[in-house]
Amino acid sequence: MRPPADPADPGARPTCEAVAATLASLQEALAGSALDPALRALLEQAQLALHASLAETDEARLRYRALFDAVPDPVSILAEDGTVLDLNKAGMAAYKRPREEIVGKNINVLNPELPHDHMGPVWETLNRGETYVIEVTNMRADGTRFPVEVHSANLVYDGRKSLVAVARDLSGRRDAELRYRELMEVIDKGIVVQNQAHEIVYANRAAMRIFGVGEGKRMDEELSLDHWRIVDQHGREMARDALPSYRALSTGQVVESQVLGMYHRENKQLLWLTVTSVPQFAAGGDQPAQVTSIFSDVTALKRDSALFDRAQSLAHIGGWEWDTGRDRIYLTDEAVRILGPAQAPTGIEAMLACLREPDRRRFRGAMEQVIETGGGFDLELQGSRLDGHPFWIRVIGEAEATDPTSARITGTLQDISLDKRAEETLRIQARTDPLTGLMNRDAVLNELGTRLIDPVHAQVALLYIDLDRFKTVNDVLGHSAGDELLMQAATRILDAVGTEGLVARFGGDEFLVVCDTSGDPAQPERLADAVLGAFAESFRFDKDEFAITASIGIARAPADGLRPQQLIQHADIAMYDSKHRSRNAWQAFTPELARRQQDRLQIETQLRRAVDNQEFRLVYQPQVDLRRGRIVAAEALIRWQNHQLGELRPDLFISHAETTGDIVRIGSWVLREACRQVREWRDMGLGIVRVAVNVSYRQFAGDELAENVRAVLAEYDLPGSALELEFTERVLIEDAPATLKTFAELRALGVVLTIDDFGEGYSALNYLRRLPIHGLKISQLFTEGVPNNRSDVAVCQAVSAIARSLGLGLVAEGVESEAQRQFLLQLGVPIGQGFLFAPGLSPDEFASRLRSPEERVSNA
Repeated sequence: MRPPADPADPGARPTCEAVAATLASLQEALAGSALDPALRALLEQAQLALHASLAETDEARLRYRALFDAVPDPVSILAEDGTVLDLNKAGMAAYKRPREEIVGKNINVLNPELPHDHMGPVWETLNRGETYVIEVTNMRADGTRFPVEVHSANLVYDGRKSLVAVARDLSGRRDAELRYRELMEVIDKGIVVQNQAHEIVYANRAAMRIFGVGEGKRMDEELSLDHWRIVDQHGREMARDALPSYRALSTGQVVESQVLGMYHRENKQLLWLTVTSVPQFAAGGDQPAQVTSIFSDVTALKRDSALFDRAQSLAHIGGWEWDTGRDRIYLTDEAVRILGPAQAPTGIEAMLACLREPDRRRFRGAMEQVIETGGGFDLELQGSRLDGHPFWIRVIGEAEATDPTSARITGTLQDISLDKRAEETLRIQARTDPLTGLMNRDAVLNELGTRLIDPVHAQVALLYIDLDRFKTVNDVLGHSAGDELLMQAATRILDAVGTEGLVARFGGDEFLVVCDTSGDPAQPERLADAVLGAFAESFRFDKDEFAITASIGIARAPADGLRPQQLIQHADIAMYDSKHRSRNAWQAFTPELARRQQDRLQIETQLRRAVDNQEFRLVYQPQVDLRRGRIVAAEALIRWQNHQLGELRPDLFISHAETTGDIVRIGSWVLREACRQVREWRDMGLGIVRVAVNVSYRQFAGDELAENVRAVLAEYDLPGSALELEFTERVLIEDAPATLKTFAELRALGVVLTIDDFGEGYSALNYLRRLPIHGLKISQLFTEGVPNNRSDVAVCQAVSAIARSLGLGLVAEGVESEAQRQFLLQLGVPIGQGFLFAPGLSPDEFASRLRSPEERVSNA
């Protein structure tokens, strides 16, 4: 779209004035009487044409303005630097400013918070031919704000590069509000909305149920503070302005997850709730207009949280008694000696202070239950004396009265520390991994089985953590460094998980984390992110430094399994998928992953028989002189047509072959078949074609690669120059005498040696300069983004500079457009391959290309 020049626009006036001057000159010339008739006719025709052109321009301008102003959303036209060139009527109405206050000024006048370089990402997106979309907050003339969604697109305006921006006001999303209201009605958490006067304007069904508000009753009356006594989690009564909703309204800040108790004065019923209050602002307002409180009933959880597994042992016995009405605690001298406080406790809180958490909660919960229902309890608890020495005690108590207002609880204290220490030592040894100090395999399986049996704890999640590149450290630096890495990794995982889960070493470089999801369904993903963050910093071993990451799989009970082995298997499947796709990430288990696991097993089974069943074939993709267009070589690419599975993508089955080790046998077949084909082409009179063959790291790590290559070349009577071997970057870090020896032997045979997909992996430049290689290949991952993607351009430039500085040849993969070819030529890359020239060709198709004079193998 190119808007017509507007006479009202200063930039358009010189054009209109020039046309007017031309018309005046024509009129003056026509007034002369001595004009030649033919010239007069020509001048009259020009005059009419100019008049028609002016009329057409005016009509186009009016049409443009009418269409521009007819758009109901604010539309602005911006210059490259963000200056507003035009604004429609809807924009003037939305921003409550006349056109002259906006046009000619920077877009900052409508959005003062925009960063100084805000036009950069806009143009970067538009230059790729895409539409730029962003949500921002714009400002009216009176200073009030409103949210908008802005869509920007390229535009040529008055002959210069510009953009058109359409802003959609998001303030009145009524449909979204309706959907939000429907959501609030179906969720199981209570929701109450109050206005600035703290009047209840909305309560969902869950809130009505939790507070027992029946049909025909009003929520604001039932929740009146006159009916309730509200206490904090410690039982202290709360002032009105300390309540979460009051605090959120007064401060304008979210009050998160506060525990409070609500005691109904008439019903004598106590509810324990967790409450989060969120202030909400009206559009353009700077003070909360209302507050939304979201809460859950945790009454049962609060009572049950103190019921943990008991421990055992022996000791001295003391007596204690608690007068619950007056909160007076009475201890015998032996009981005081066992607890070891600075002075004898007089209240229950002072006695509880001698215990460690969570045993304080267990003791308090047991006594609350005795106060409520009578009966007794028998607990084993842990604490610390004033001198810092820990102790274990067995506490027995029972109620002496049934009246909760005057009940006494009496009991005994027995020091069982000695036996507990001995028992704990044996238990730890039996359950602990000796290297890392974490729970071992048996311990975590037992813990997981116990939780899955108990319905209360059945909502658990399992994180299966596998270290990426651990084998590299173990192989390169030795087992002692591998053990050190495992200990450091265990410490990082423990720090990341904290008290939110159990950490175990499952075996090798694999770790498990078990966590409870009943209180926080998003906890597994949060813990997975924390573990990944813990591996962000490199691991150091003396002078060596390694970037070790983790791949994590997540499985949940009961959805993903109710047996430990089933849950572990599913988490392992998810971990494998994460490692296969990207590494340094987590993946939750899905049934689709299980199906893909079955497919993988089927592929691996068929893969073992593929060579014997003659199911593989090779195609050959030409490598072309980018300047002259002549074929200089070919890369052999493997294809697999299975009788049961059909045609499978190479990236799918090659990764499986790498994992299973079948890649060694497959690689040997590829080497022989490629050399056989070169021999056949030579016998056809096509000359010696150099064919590039990919060599797996597993093949390279063997002891016989150079010997196998020598034997195959001799079998087909080929010179070494007919063969190019492409290695992954992994060989660069294998700076060992055997590695250098293998490369030297291959080079002595005349074989061309290349590092494939350089830049994707280790890029170990320190090792690259030591290896006797001939060239590098730029990965398709980087060529596909040139010349428009700055990051890919930078990588290609860097690889090209490395190759030039080391005197290495350079080949670019994935060349699919003329723009890519031109960029690579300018960069100095001589050879390329990709769909711009040809896909993988059958041997006959490749031979046909070679027979064409313009496609003959070049000696360049």
